[in-house]
Amino acid sequence: MNYFTRKDTRLHVENVALDRIADAYGTPCYVYSRAAMEAAYLSYDRALARRDHLICYAVKANSSLAILNVLARMGSGFDIVSGGELERVIQAGGDPGKTVFSGVGKSESDMRQALSAGILCFNVESASELKRLDRIAGELGKSAPVSLRVNPDVDANTHPYIATGLKESKFGVPMEDALALYRTAASMANLRVVGIDCHIGSQLTETLPFVTALQKLLVLVDRLATERINLSHLDLGGGLGIRYRDEAPPPVSDYIQALMTALGDRKHKVLFEPGRSLIGNTGILLARVEYLKHGTHRNFAVIDAAMNDLMRPALYDAWHDIQPVQPRSASSRRYEVVGPVCESGDFLGHDRDLSLAEGDLIAIMSAGAYGMSMASNYNTRPRAAEVMVSGGEMHLIRERESISQLMSAERLLP
Repeated sequence: MNYFTRKDTRLHVENVALDRIADAYGTPCYVYSRAAMEAAYLSYDRALARRDHLICYAVKANSSLAILNVLARMGSGFDIVSGGELERVIQAGGDPGKTVFSGVGKSESDMRQALSAGILCFNVESASELKRLDRIAGELGKSAPVSLRVNPDVDANTHPYIATGLKESKFGVPMEDALALYRTAASMANLRVVGIDCHIGSQLTETLPFVTALQKLLVLVDRLATERINLSHLDLGGGLGIRYRDEAPPPVSDYIQALMTALGDRKHKVLFEPGRSLIGNTGILLARVEYLKHGTHRNFAVIDAAMNDLMRPALYDAWHDIQPVQPRSASSRRYEVVGPVCESGDFLGHDRDLSLAEGDLIAIMSAGAYGMSMASNYNTRPRAAEVMVSGGEMHLIRERESISQLMSAERLLP
């Protein structure tokens, strides 16, 4: 179901017109559909209904407290990569006992914080991390639950910046080293081996790489069992893509079914770490046209949102659909949709056919994931407001930053 629809030609999110949100909260502004978020979560939960499972939302995709709270209320666990993300989970009402800690660079303070909170599992990514975690758990009198993130060297066929499963990746433990490291982990006094983890990349649009990675993982799982290293869970990661333009990712149910078929009759609990597929198409970036510049070679629509608000186009050359909130009947022109930031890479869309006038509102679609969470204050630009719509109600879930807030931690020299 599409939760962003036109009613009397005006673009709405659920039952609220986007121009009403702009009038109330200004632009640029992130706008999310709660119903879309809940439907995305349920697509996973229902597909996994016959198996012991835990859905661990990847907090990095969008870490806004209200979003985490909506998912926590539905029973979601969380996948974190920093102590700050753990604190967000806790503040949002999430359960540390349903939280897995990923990432290649966990600090000592991260580990102490997570052990004290009682997280579900550390996804360990190196031999050095194993040793550090064992030492810190011993100092705290704790037993640290661990899995190894195993790198299966599977080509995910995605953008190089978001491919994480190849040998040259910084992520994970090479498959050929994993058995020895599991033996080491099992021998450490303050570690408790509970699972295995694998994440091969993001924005994958076919099931075969996931299945291939799982099949490689299961060979290792069976070998571990022969050495009496029995795992209670298999963390199959995330990475399922969404439709931005013409991608055709499989339905969540098909993706889950393919993996469950490969898993066979094994009884392990399964964990998933979806991020983009839970939140990406539940949000848009609402912006206003400041100026139109018409030239002989190119036309520019200069809007009040910029690369600091939505980094993906500048970082990945990512494509987001751009729609006018209220369409015009005049003929369209081809525009470069750009922001006011002082960089040539500050664009939101290339070569878009749009009928626009200065002051018009536009919606940059599919911006729920890696939008606000990657936003910055470059050019001393306050980060955007965030609004969540639930039915016919709109709720401000993050106030727009002020310039004074941006400078509040800075000090002049004496």
